[in-house]
Amino acid sequence: MDQTVKASTSSSSLQLRNLTKVFGQGNEKVTAVDSINLDINPGEFITFLGPSGCGKTTTLRMIAGFETPTAGSILLDGQDMSALTPDKRPMGMVFQSYALFPHMSVYENVSYGPKTKKMPASQIKTEVDAVLDSMSLTTMANRSPNQLSGGQQQRVALARAMVMRPRVLLFDEPLSNLDAKLRAQMRIEIREVQQRLGITSIFVTHDQDEAMSISDRIVVMRNSKIEQVGLPAEIYLRPASVFVADFIGISNFLEVDSVKASSAGMAKVAVLGKEIDVPAHQDALTKKSILLVRPESIRVKKAQAANQTISGTQGRVKQVVFYGEHVEYRIETEIGVIIAVASDPIFEEIVKVGEYAEFSFDPMRSWLLPADTH
Repeated sequence: MDQTVKASTSSSSLQLRNLTKVFGQGNEKVTAVDSINLDINPGEFITFLGPSGCGKTTTLRMIAGFETPTAGSILLDGQDMSALTPDKRPMGMVFQSYALFPHMSVYENVSYGPKTKKMPASQIKTEVDAVLDSMSLTTMANRSPNQLSGGQQQRVALARAMVMRPRVLLFDEPLSNLDAKLRAQMRIEIREVQQRLGITSIFVTHDQDEAMSISDRIVVMRNSKIEQVGLPAEIYLRPASVFVADFIGISNFLEVDSVKASSAGMAKVAVLGKEIDVPAHQDALTKKSILLVRPESIRVKKAQAANQTISGTQGRVKQVVFYGEHVEYRIETEIGVIIAVASDPIFEEIVKVGEYAEFSFDPMRSWLLPADTH
């Protein structure tokens, strides 16, 4: 009996329930994905983000059908697909290597899938022409892959997946082979296509900027488990753990004393010789805590000549890196090195290496975390 799930242009929901993958046997067992649960909404763009070996790619491969779950289920609009082979699942996959057929033209590459499904020739032409036009590939239809740039090859790989009208689109680090400028451009193109067609999409990457710029929600993974799921702003500004805070962007972690509740969602802490009220994670009030302050939240100015010492909120500049639109400082302080970023710097106000600087931050731009989640 053919159990193929038919493709549809409508958006689909996807649920992962206790999804687990164990490789090997006996003493050689390795748990790559450990009982993860996740609800993905119709039309949502989800990114799995994490360091190498965290389980993100294995999770994607199980969703696609290239890996068989050891336990758990994968539900597409309520239907369990765990036992279905990849060709029976209404999903499109865009690979890291693009996986284009080198001996076929762009048109032949894109039409390959519909032909294997034995679509009528007239329908194939209509569908392929439409997707080539939507991806700005019509003028390249007769070229072979080796006549295309990396970005053009990426668009062909995306067109080949899109022509099958998948209910879920899967991306396995598809931009990792492109240079930085082209990667940024392709992020925008992929996001625009996904939003225009409303296809539920799952994207795997280890690139934080990529995840932040392209996602509706980010799933941060660590050691085969989900560490946090949230909006990009939540992941960055309200991380659930020190690991997430440290993995996403650059962080300063300040030791605090005498933590106590202040008001709803706030805590009163002593830090750098001052008592301040800061936003707090709910677990930070019951456990040993640490204060997260992002570099861009720290203001820096040259210290007064009469008081040039390393103490309190003053330190000596160890390094200055000029990026054009911002300056990054590394400041030696009595609590260690503080990293600060000054946007749109005024040339005359840039503090030089070896000079003393005063630093400060708005307490509302900090975030109190339980320290033992590192």
